[in-house]
Amino acid sequence: MASDLDKAQEDLEVITEPRDAELDADDDDDLIEEGEIAGDYLEQLLDVLDFDGDIDLDVEGDRAVVSIDGGKDLSKLVGRSGEVLDALQELTRLAVQQATGERSKLMLDVAGWRAGKRSELSALGTSAAKRVLDSGEREELTPMTPFERKIVHDAVAQIDGVSSESEGAEPNRRVVIIRD
Repeated sequence: MASDLDKAQEDLEVITEPRDAELDADDDDDLIEEGEIAGDYLEQLLDVLDFDGDIDLDVEGDRAVVSIDGGKDLSKLVGRSGEVLDALQELTRLAVQQATGERSKLMLDVAGWRAGKRSELSALGTSAAKRVLDSGEREELTPMTPFERKIVHDAVAQIDGVSSESEGAEPNRRVVIIRD
């Protein structure tokens, strides 16, 4: 004779949650789709502008990364201090959002400009953190964009004994490095 517990267990429905790996695969698929939509959009734009360039798609962490390389006039798509690149990135994000219905965090790089800027800012953050560690005095860096500040914060976080925070309001928001 079955107990009440056995009968109750027979009535239970087992619900299994997707494993983290399955969730990660779905996220990667979404990011790959974002990159493909962005690549198509940028390819059409390059055709309209009559610019040459190879489009490369990648996924880094939680964002799609689209790079345009190989053309001779690509510096025009970067502009002074990356201003044209920032605008082009926002337009590309909007194109992806229009197609998917979801806000995109994709990053666009043209002619390796962002990659070079990332290296430069990482080195700046590391050297400033070491100076603060040696002197004990806080150091304020020049105003930066959110993208630039994030790179500096990440570099400072790699140095034990110092930390960083952002102070001020846009467009004058800056990284401040202090000794712990």
